[in-house]
Amino acid sequence: MGIPIVTGRRIATITTMPETGAHLSLMQWLSPGFPTGAFAYSHGLEQAIATGDVTDAGSFAHWLEDVLTHGAGWSDAVLLACGLRGADLGALDDLARALAGSAERLHETVEQGAAFARAQEGLRGEAVSARALPVSVAEAARVLPLPPDRVIALFLHSFAANLVSAAVRLVPLGQIAGQRVLASQHDRITAIAARAATAELGDIATSAFRAEIAAMQHETLDVRLFKT
Repeated sequence: MGIPIVTGRRIATITTMPETGAHLSLMQWLSPGFPTGAFAYSHGLEQAIATGDVTDAGSFAHWLEDVLTHGAGWSDAVLLACGLRGADLGALDDLARALAGSAERLHETVEQGAAFARAQEGLRGEAVSARALPVSVAEAARVLPLPPDRVIALFLHSFAANLVSAAVRLVPLGQIAGQRVLASQHDRITAIAARAATAELGDIATSAFRAEIAAMQHETLDVRLFKT
């Protein structure tokens, strides 16, 4: 709704946006400051760096692209989309756990989801069930007046940004190099979110097998900075 504001001889219009508060809430939930402990997880990236699969900004960008498009990025996006559309959260949680390809990947999604739920409990003042991360986010975001593709895009951007932060520390990459990699994924994230918004559970398929193997091997890495 437009509200005319007279300033001298000119009339300016301030547009009220009912979605703004919801958008800010979602940004808060997915920000590095929200207590999910995301900074402690590298999604197998630490192992990929240790074995030389990721050595610089270019190889990291390729690794991130594959995880987003063919790995947990896509499967989590579809789980989130189905949850936003009202699918049974318990069944989605079971599927999310089954899709985790290793013990560390399972811990990653379950522990972050449980932490997200605890934080939501503190915000809402009511009990919230602990579920895998994309399902926990879906449950919280169901009440937000936001289009599903926007929720999914911000979720994927948060996931990618956390991996960029890990790469900056581990490769190491310069801060600007890391931001360039993240910016290069914006179109990809937007496209994945749009596709996932109308996807069904039967559309879930993953083939980022080297990332999954890295997550398995990470369990026995001698020196680890990250949980996964």
